[in-house]
Amino acid sequence: MAAHGIVSSASLSSDATLCPYDSFNDMKTFAANHGFRFPYVVDASQEVACAYYAVCTPEFFGFDRDLTLAYRGRLDSSGRSSDPTARRDLFEAMAQVTRTGRAPVDQTPSIGCSITWRADDR
Repeated sequence: MAAHGIVSSASLSSDATLCPYDSFNDMKTFAANHGFRFPYVVDASQEVACAYYAVCTPEFFGFDRDLTLAYRGRLDSSGRSSDPTARRDLFEAMAQVTRTGRAPVDQTPSIGCSITWRADDR
């Protein structure tokens, strides 16, 4: 994606104290096993998830050059399979933003597990 001027990262927003299988160490292993080639960071305060109304994991957000949200949706059309021919929704959306400066009108929501929210002030 970098060759197209697209930079990405992943953010872990679930509370790992309530959901230990969402720990950063487990997610680092997951990322390594799946060949992620982008930074994977922890949203420990859950402020990022709240700011962009994230509801599930994984959920993908793409921003234009002005850091305006341009895409919110799924990574691709593979669902839970490993279909190498799946439409790459996030990539296609961000490539369109790079080419035209405009976000795609049609965006398919992500599906996945609900974010495990901290019980404190939400």
